[in-house]
Amino acid sequence: MVVKPAPDIRTQLAKILNSGDYPHVKRSRIFCFRSRGSKARARARIWGMPRIWQLALKIPPAYVVEVLAEKFDHLPAIEKTRVLVHELAHIPKNFSGSLLPHLRRLFCNL
Repeated sequence: MVVKPAPDIRTQLAKILNSGDYPHVKRSRIFCFRSRGSKARARARIWGMPRIWQLALKIPPAYVVEVLAEKFDHLPAIEKTRVLVHELAHIPKNFSGSLLPHLRRLFCNL
């Protein structure tokens, strides 16, 4: 797998963050990369910096947004935006370095 910085994704994220819906996101602590050759089915993924690593490395919380080139680059612009918004939704309001899971609503017939 080859991973390289993705300044174009950073620009797209900046436009999304300018919408005002993400005041808790610290832009300087979001890093963007594009990977090629991954076997994952995802179009993009977000990586958090767990608290133990923050303490060990003496760094503040951070997140990495990775787009998988083979699955992401061919998408129309609106779909790319949707994917990036989805990844941002995993960042908690306290910007702690942890990640929020996908919400699953379970319905029970009682």
